[in-house]
Amino acid sequence: MRRRPVSTATVAIVRAYVGLGANLGGREDSIRRAVRLLGEADGVEVVSVSTLRETEPWGPVEQPSYLNGAVELETELGPRALLELLLDVERRLGRVRTERWGPRTIDLDLLVHGDRVVDEPGLTLPHPRLHERRFALEPLAELAPDTVVPGRGTVSELIAALDDDGPRVTEPIHPPSDPYT
Repeated sequence: MRRRPVSTATVAIVRAYVGLGANLGGREDSIRRAVRLLGEADGVEVVSVSTLRETEPWGPVEQPSYLNGAVELETELGPRALLELLLDVERRLGRVRTERWGPRTIDLDLLVHGDRVVDEPGLTLPHPRLHERRFALEPLAELAPDTVVPGRGTVSELIAALDDDGPRVTEPIHPPSDPYT
C-alpha cells in the first residue's frame, strides 16, 4: 500500500535497501515492529523483506548472536531524511547507543539508496562496510542480487569476493510471512 506522499510536488521514487539486525530482547519481534513502522511512514513503501538469519556478532565486544535481514523500500525520502527515519524507528524501539559494535535491541542500517554516493558527516552511501559483511550482503542478495552497490559492483559479485574471515550465517530463519504482524 502506497503511503501518503511527503509533498505534492513531483518526486522521484527511489529503491533503497536497509539492513535489519537485533541481538537483545525479542529479536524477531523488534525486527517485525521496525518493518511495520517503516511501512507506516509517509513517503515509504515496504516492497519485500528477506529471510532472517542467525549470525555471529561482528566486532570486538562479547555479545549474543544476531538476527539479521534486509528490507527493500520504495521511497520518496532523500538519503538524509530516510536515515533520520531509521534513527527515529530505532529510538522508538528502545535503542540506546552506548558502545560501538555493541549489543542492540534493533539496528537499522541504510545500505543503498538508489545510485547515490554520499560522504558527509553522519551519512555515507553506500554503507561503507557493506562490501565486507556477509551478514548484510546475503539478505540483500535474496532481495536483489543484481543491484549495483555504487563503486563496488553487484551484490552477487561482492558476495563472491568475500573471504571466510567474517561472521558467518549460522542458521536461516523463516521469512516473516507477514512482516506487519
